[in-house]
Amino acid sequence: MTQISAGAAFRKAVKEEAPLQVVGAINANHALLAKRAGFKAIYLSGGGVAAGSLGLPDLGISNLDDVLTDVRRITDVCDLPLLVDVDTGFGSSAFNVARTVKSMIKFGAAAIHIEDQVGAKRCGHRPNKEIVSKQEMVDRIKAAVDARTDENFVIMARTDALAVEGLEAALDRAQACVEAGADMIFPEAITQLDMYKTFADAVKVPVLANITEFGATPLYTVEELKSVDVGLVLYPLSAFRAMNKAAENVYTAIRRDGTQKNVVDTMQTRMELYERINYHDFEQKLDALFAQQKAK
Repeated sequence: MTQISAGAAFRKAVKEEAPLQVVGAINANHALLAKRAGFKAIYLSGGGVAAGSLGLPDLGISNLDDVLTDVRRITDVCDLPLLVDVDTGFGSSAFNVARTVKSMIKFGAAAIHIEDQVGAKRCGHRPNKEIVSKQEMVDRIKAAVDARTDENFVIMARTDALAVEGLEAALDRAQACVEAGADMIFPEAITQLDMYKTFADAVKVPVLANITEFGATPLYTVEELKSVDVGLVLYPLSAFRAMNKAAENVYTAIRRDGTQKNVVDTMQTRMELYERINYHDFEQKLDALFAQQKAK
C-alpha cells in the first residue's frame, strides 16, 4: 500500500471531517494525547513555540530553526498531519519563504499558514497590528507555492487585514491570495459569525476559523461554524493554557504546603504517562535484547 504524503493526508482530513477540528499540540507528548482523543489533524502555534519553548512573547522573536525543532519532535512520534504557523515566512525575501516551505516539508509538516503582517509581527488578537501591502502578501504566497517539493503540501494564507483595514480589504486580500495559489484561507480575529460565510462565498476554498480563547473571536461551536461553511476549526493553545494553569497551581501548592500530597489527584499518573507514550513497548524491546545477550 502506497503511503500518502503529509500534505495529502491533511487535504484528505479536510474533506472527510466538515469542519475539521485542528487542535494545538505544544509538544510531541501533546501530539500523542491529541491523537488518542480522536483528532485527525494537529497544529503547532508560533505563539506557542515562542511562549512554550523559548519563554518569549509572540513578537517575531523566534526563528525558523526554533519552529523546525518542535516540528521534527512532533512528526517523529505522531503521524497526524501537522499544520504549522510560520508567521511571515521567517525572512524579508522570497528566498526566505522558499527555504521555510522546503524545510517544513522536509521535517514532515503537512501544511503551513503564512500571514500578511510586517516582520515585527504580534499576536493576531492584539491591537496595533501592521500589515504589508497586498502585493507583498501575494508575493509571499507565490514564493511559497513555487517552493513546494510536494504538490499536496498545503499553503494557507492568513490575513490580519480585518482589524487594520476592514472586511472589504480583508476579502480582497484573501481573493488575491487564492489567485496566487493559496489552497486555504485563514481570516484572523473574526468578530461576527456571518463573516465566515462571506469569506467562504468569496474565496471558494476551505476557510479556517481560529477559535482561540480570550481573543477577539467568540467561542463558536462546531455546529455554528459548519452553518457558515467553515472548513477548519482551530484551537491553537487550549491545552497549553490548561497545562500552564495546572503547573502554576502545583508549584504554588508545593511551595505553600511543603508537599505535593494535596494536588496529586490533579496529576496524570505514572501509568497513564507510560500508556500515552507507549513506554512498555520500548521496555519490552530492551528486555528482549538483554535476554539475548544473557543467552550468548
